[in-house]
This record gives sequence, structure tokens and C-alpha cells, in this order.
Amino acid sequence: MDTPDAAERRRGELMAAAQAGDGAAYAALLRDCLPTIRAIARRRGLSPDRAEDAVQEVLLTIHRVRHTYDPSRPFSAWLRAITERRVIDALRRDGRRQAREVHDPIAMEAEPDGTPEPGDAIDAIRQMGQVRAALASLPPRQREAVEQIGLRGRSLAEAAEATGRTKVTLKVNLHRALKTLRTRIGGDADA
Repeated sequence: MDTPDAAERRRGELMAAAQAGDGAAYAALLRDCLPTIRAIARRRGLSPDRAEDAVQEVLLTIHRVRHTYDPSRPFSAWLRAITERRVIDALRRDGRRQAREVHDPIAMEAEPDGTPEPGDAIDAIRQMGQVRAALASLPPRQREAVEQIGLRGRSLAEAAEATGRTKVTLKVNLHRALKTLRTRIGGDADA
């Protein structure tokens, strides 16, 4: 078993060899770093699954910034700095996620099933037919106001320009059309 100084020297040599292009030294270095990275992640309080995610992020960061390592400096300090930063990033992400998400299994079970019932499609088709028939029965100017503003989503100004009518006239026609449609489709005569 290596002494701490021998392990530090060996890691520094492996990283220097990796920087020179030695793939085997690089693979050996990364394997050798795994216990240290995992220990830092667990000590900081990451759950085992999140700790493994952080380990992967640290390894990617090491790969991305390996050129910044100075062989005259201690490798462990460089590794710890990278690991601490990635673990803190993971903790921050977890904190943001926990602030936004609520884990409530009872609420999930009580949530109604959003899938449509088998007869819903038939009802929707029937209702669409009623809407089309009610629209077709409107006077032409009211129907045009509904089509321009309600169905095409145009503003009053755009609809006025397209139809050649004033905004006031379109508003009156739209109001009357909606009142008529409510009565014919919904049966609400008081609306």
C-alpha cells in the first residue's frame, strides 16, 4: 500500500504521462481517483445515486481540463478542487429541484386519470357538429366576427382591417354572436 506521499507522486506522474498522450496512464489515473471522488461526494451529503452522477461529472471535467494541471503542483489538491465544485453544483441542482418539485404519493394516487373515456370522442364529434351548426345559423356579420376574432385569433384591429368594418361594429357583432351561441349550444338564456 502506498504512503500518502507515494500515492500523490504516483498520481502526479500518471497525469503528466496522460498529458503527454499515454492512454493507459490516463485510464489508470482515473480508476485511482474514483475512491477519492466518491468519498468527497458522500462526505458532502449526496445520496449514493447522486454521488455516482457527480463522479461522472468530475471525470468529464478532469478530461476537459486535464491540460490545466501543473505537474509541479500536488495532484490531490487539483482533484479535490474539481470534485468539490462539481459536488456543490450537484447539491445546488438538487436544492433547486426540491424547491420546485413536491413528492406526494397520495396526491399522485388521488389525481384523476386524464385518459379520455371511450365515448368521449363521440361526444366531442357531436358537440363539434352542434357548434358548426350554430355558427352556420348566425347572421353573416356575426359569423364573420367569430371567425376573425375567435377562431383565427386576430386582434380587433386586424379583424377590422380584414373585414373593412370598424372595431366597434366587430365588438358588437362578436358580443351578439357569443350570446346567441351560448343560448343555442348551452341552453343558457340568461347569459
